[in-house]
Amino acid sequence: MEALDPLNLGIVALVSVAAGAINTVVGSGSLITFPTLLAMGLPPVTANMANTAGLAIGNVGGIIGYRRELRGQWRLLLPLAILTAFGAFFGALALLALPAAVFHAVAPVLVVVGCVLVGIQPLLQRRAALPHGAVAPTWLRYPLTLFTGAYGGYFGAAQGVLIVGILELTTDAHLQRVNAFKNVLQTLAGWVATIVFVFSAPLPWPTIAALAVGSLAGAALGGIFGRKLPSWALRTLIIVIGAVAVAFLLQ
Repeated sequence: MEALDPLNLGIVALVSVAAGAINTVVGSGSLITFPTLLAMGLPPVTANMANTAGLAIGNVGGIIGYRRELRGQWRLLLPLAILTAFGAFFGALALLALPAAVFHAVAPVLVVVGCVLVGIQPLLQRRAALPHGAVAPTWLRYPLTLFTGAYGGYFGAAQGVLIVGILELTTDAHLQRVNAFKNVLQTLAGWVATIVFVFSAPLPWPTIAALAVGSLAGAALGGIFGRKLPSWALRTLIIVIGAVAVAFLLQ
């Protein structure tokens, strides 16, 4: 099992602070931590599993930070949570069952898709701000949520952006409440995938611990200060780092 030295673990923890804050506010922190792990020499599949497990722990802080927006919303959220968990379970199994070469081939595409979703998120928000009749049929959120759960279990980068886009188009909830839903669903997907990984593959636990500690701190900061940060700056940073990740994956 690949092990990072103490210096690199410290760097991972610091980078994870930013990822935790971004996951809480926007939902694409993996596009920062995943390329960092690749740059430190972890194989893509190992980096992906560590990234999923570490950020799943840290994302709990995002749920706590947005707990006010979740009050009285469990009737809507519960079926989405069940579908997310179901999808994440099979997504994680797919990661483990398919040859590593498949992930090596697919991962650059998924990162590009994640970056595109981050870039077009303002368009999704403006679309959702149109009169209620323009919102997509509500039933669509169920199969699409199942898909995002599977995506989160398999890879997960920008899963939060997918969730936000789907819920903005298929519910009339305001953006902060949608963001709270996103925090719950992406955290759940990460935890389900992590449980599958724990029982199925060796994991780099020191790396996961560094990711967890940093992202927990970042999630707390994101819940407090994240709403004050300019979204364009976050989007630009994520897209640039995503491009770096693609470069590493294509080497």
